[in-house]
Amino acid sequence: MTPDQLARSLQVFLSEARNGAVVEDGQVTFDLSTAQYSISCERERCLLHLWSDEHNVVRHVVSAEATAKNGSMVLTVRRFGQPRPNKMEICRDRDQRSPTAKNAARSQYARLLERVIRRQSPDWRLDKLSTTMDLERSFSPVYARGLLRKGRSSFAVFGVNHQETQGAIDASLSFALLWLDSCREREAGSSLVEGLRVFVPRGHATTLQIRIAHLNHTKAKFQLFELDERDESLNEIDTADTGNIETRLLQSPNTAQTRERFGAAISKVLGSVSNSEVAVLGPAEIGFRLHGLEFAKVRTANVPGSFQTAEEFVFGAAGYQSHLTEETQADFDRFISLLKDIRTVEGDRRDPLWRMYPERWLESLVFKDVAAIDPRLNAAHIYSQVPAFSASDRAMIDILTCTHDGRLAVLELKADEDINLPLQGLDYWARVRWHHARGEFSAAWLLYRRAAFAQTTTADPGCSLHARSSFYRYHPELLLAGD
Repeated sequence: MTPDQLARSLQVFLSEARNGAVVEDGQVTFDLSTAQYSISCERERCLLHLWSDEHNVVRHVVSAEATAKNGSMVLTVRRFGQPRPNKMEICRDRDQRSPTAKNAARSQYARLLERVIRRQSPDWRLDKLSTTMDLERSFSPVYARGLLRKGRSSFAVFGVNHQETQGAIDASLSFALLWLDSCREREAGSSLVEGLRVFVPRGHATTLQIRIAHLNHTKAKFQLFELDERDESLNEIDTADTGNIETRLLQSPNTAQTRERFGAAISKVLGSVSNSEVAVLGPAEIGFRLHGLEFAKVRTANVPGSFQTAEEFVFGAAGYQSHLTEETQADFDRFISLLKDIRTVEGDRRDPLWRMYPERWLESLVFKDVAAIDPRLNAAHIYSQVPAFSASDRAMIDILTCTHDGRLAVLELKADEDINLPLQGLDYWARVRWHHARGEFSAAWLLYRRAAFAQTTTADPGCSLHARSSFYRYHPELLLAGD
């Protein structure tokens, strides 16, 4: 592969491995959930730069090979000053334990969980917990599962140990509900499976607590426990309590004002890619996207060595970017030409530029015609990539909109099948509902309108007192102390 092809392949793989790890010399050197990276081509070489709070490395990538066995990419790299190459592996999964070590830990946990449950429910009979894989029913060896019986009543039991990733813990409820359904199907006519008991490590129940709180409790009894594996103690979590959702609203930038500020850059890019989308990323930054792929950014940056600011124009796919200057104008033109040829429905589907960010591509289509999903949705009020904060990560709501009669709607998009889609969407919906119930959307909108009016009067010193009075006559809710 050429350096450009290497860079694009590496960018695609890294963009899909944000929960992975980088292994070099047999050691995990970077956790990709917290580390940052950039990819560039300089002097006919593909360079990979990785950095975190602990490490900072640059490697010349000579070749790359994706392996189907464990979903990793093996790179042949050179350190600067060392002629002999060595291997670097980028793994999609941070859990680098051997299969034997994983199986041993899971079997040990299953035995521990059996002891704890029998001690907790001495009048009940517990079947031996299983950690075997069942592909037909989507049951993974990550989780221990079983059935707790008492007479003709029973409970499905589901647990995950502390050595699994946070992602596996958060996903446990999806598989637990499948296990509950399987138990009910198997026990039909012999016992009533009343509900589900889920066991997670201590300090890891917040996401599941929110999800369980919004399930239909008339269909089953749901119980959630945190298990401390060191002293085998249990703490039952109140799944009716949703008052501790960790979330907040962020101020939306003034899009009209930002687009006006970067009017020249917008005209330049739209002149080259007329069907590109302009996204306001902040009050001092805009992005340009083609079918969801961000190919350029313009932002206001400080001029080195002075207190002045200037526009900074960056182009290229994420991780493989250059500043637009007179010297790189030809590179920009070539990149735009390549992008327009590939990033289309008829483009080469094998090319990394075509395969990048499939969900963003889907999002761009929905954003242009949200009524195609549901005619009740109002295209006049639609927002994409809305920040949503959960206990374990910072994520984005794909699309937040509302119906014509004013009901909020959350759209979660997936380009591939994902068993966690329903509950992930429920996470986001719970946060939107939490803010809505507290009137925070209305309050934020009023503050936004008030700030916009204040900017208008500041920009126009001739704005009369009568104009202010008229404005507040129609918006009395904006009158605060001091006005």
